[in-house]
Amino acid sequence: MLTNSYRAITAWAEEDRPREKMQLKGKQALSDAELLAILISSGTVGVSAVALAQDILASVDHNLHELGKRSLKELQRFKGVGEAKAITIAAALELGRRRQLSDLRERPRVTSSRDAFHAIAPLLADLHHEEFWLLLLNRANEITARQRLSTGGLGGTVVDIKMVLKAAIEVNAAAFIAVHNHPSGSLQPSQADVDLTKKLQQAGAVLETPLLDHLIVSDRGYYSFADEGLV
Repeated sequence: MLTNSYRAITAWAEEDRPREKMQLKGKQALSDAELLAILISSGTVGVSAVALAQDILASVDHNLHELGKRSLKELQRFKGVGEAKAITIAAALELGRRRQLSDLRERPRVTSSRDAFHAIAPLLADLHHEEFWLLLLNRANEITARQRLSTGGLGGTVVDIKMVLKAAIEVNAAAFIAVHNHPSGSLQPSQADVDLTKKLQQAGAVLETPLLDHLIVSDRGYYSFADEGLV
């Protein structure tokens, strides 16, 4: 039985409807729930698109990074979200993630561990498995390439030092930064991480292409070996 408190979005004041609100006040005026409601387009019996969007966001504590990790099947568990709506939500979040990476065309300059983190985090923070990447830099400390070298499982991934050197040589890199993620969210380096960092340092010294840093990335932030004085 429907309660009297429910009103379809079409019955709302025009300035309160998400689409009309965007037209009148601009996209920045909309809440996350209102933006998500535009993607959802319609709700279900007794539940508006905005209310449905609020329920979806509440399930991830209003964390868009967490929402980006949800599979199509997980999104479809919400009543009113079918395959088409789930795909629309996932596609929009993926597009937003890729937008954060578009500045590579301008060769972002790395002057700190945070610069390096922002250059790679969108690729790794939402993953459920571990990956190892390289940020390859020129003499001006500009990132000229991002390269994934290996993919593993939940517990780790294998890194071939020879492949690291090959990647650096191929683009004539002046230096490199190693990056891998911890799907568990932990930012504490393992002994294997410490040992790998030492090997990468040694390999970079032989090639005269120094390792500038090794980052561990998760959805909680990052750990920098350089910041901790370990590189």
